[in-house]
Amino acid sequence: MFDGLKDKLGRFKDDVEEGADAETAPEATDPEPDATDDESAATGEASGASEESTEESTDEGPGLAKKAALAATGKTVITEEELEDPLEQLELELLQGDVEMSVASEITDNIREELVGETRKQVESGQQVIARAIGDALRDVISVGQFQEDVEAEAESAAEAETETDADVEAAADAGEETAADEDLGLAKKAALAATGKTVITESELEGPLEQLELELLQGDVEMGVAREITDRIRERLVGDTRKQVESGEQVVQRAIADALREVIGVGQFDFEERIAETEAPVVMVFTGVNGVGKTTSIAKLARWLEERGYSSVLANGDTYRAGANEQIEEHADVLDKKIITHEQGGDPAAVIYDAVEYAEANGVDVVLGDTAGRLHTADDLMAQLEKIDRVVDPDLTLFVDEAVAGQDATNRAEEFDDAAAIDGAVLTKADADSQGGAAISIAHVTGKPILFLGTGQGYDDLERFDPDVIVDRLLDEA
Repeated sequence: MFDGLKDKLGRFKDDVEEGADAETAPEATDPEPDATDDESAATGEASGASEESTEESTDEGPGLAKKAALAATGKTVITEEELEDPLEQLELELLQGDVEMSVASEITDNIREELVGETRKQVESGQQVIARAIGDALRDVISVGQFQEDVEAEAESAAEAETETDADVEAAADAGEETAADEDLGLAKKAALAATGKTVITESELEGPLEQLELELLQGDVEMGVAREITDRIRERLVGDTRKQVESGEQVVQRAIADALREVIGVGQFDFEERIAETEAPVVMVFTGVNGVGKTTSIAKLARWLEERGYSSVLANGDTYRAGANEQIEEHADVLDKKIITHEQGGDPAAVIYDAVEYAEANGVDVVLGDTAGRLHTADDLMAQLEKIDRVVDPDLTLFVDEAVAGQDATNRAEEFDDAAAIDGAVLTKADADSQGGAAISIAHVTGKPILFLGTGQGYDDLERFDPDVIVDRLLDEA
């Protein structure tokens, strides 16, 4: 049943022994002439006794001289102890691959029998020796006798599946059959990985951890489509990859979450201050967003942030529809000692911001900060006004402002405003009240634009540059 395996490993054994004999055999010397016949007889008797002693020593194990000779050539003898763990793991993988128990035991017993007492390089481990031997051994085993018939019988359905048309394969997938990756995973590959202490990650072992991750994202106010795409991305990246056998699918997913979240939440990040320095003055920024999310306060905070970095600014009130809007922004301008451009209530918002640009050009002001009405994303006429501002003023940066605690509706609002006048980034207010970061993840994903600032309080200094790593670390620490 195992003739092919025995022949191949036997040849390997003969080759190794030949090499070892060539390296360790003592050089031949001419015998000294005997002094007398009596001495020759005595020598013969002593020689016979020595040979018997040598045979007994050889039966007990490798002699000291042989060990020393092998050590000098960088080799050592393979022992049963160093093969025990790799062979146990191989037998387990064979059983998991539906190999009958007695067959799995006989495979490992034959490998043990043929390798114990052989030589290996000292820099190699028993696992490496096993890994090299497994592929050839298994190919020989499954190529002969009854075991070949058993394997062919078990593989018959898989062979038929491989010959199905593309339509049949899709139908089989819809019926919930195993994925092609799981079916095509060869027994030899599983066994070879087992010998190195690794195994292949399957979709089934990731299912539970990924479902839990998706649930946690949804509970953290991440929009459903975004949560699903994050988990799909992790699944696609991990299935078919390898992991250490001591790790679980859950541990592997946990390691992958951070990278996946950083990819989503860190999209499009750029150096905000460098962008201002590289843009010809005056740099025109327009702020958009729904009513009551803190646009005007965010403008005041950014004016302070710019001042601390040596940039002057002028404020423009394009929120001409709301009663009291002029008074609100004028109050901020007085506290910050900033110039404010306003028109009467009901005026053209685009004209207000345009006048602010002309003032900045005439007075050497570095940045124009333009407020807009709190445009409800369901009000088409107000969205049309926003499009007009974009055409007339052609701002260098359009920043979308929303609340970090806005929940999944932040996703819809971000998409609406981005469609009306393409945004370059977002500012999230009330970030100090949101520990989950769901809005940041959703907005960054659906717009493909970066989160630039976080409002963390009511003071003018409570504005922070957004750092994706900090947010991801916070999310994972609280998970």
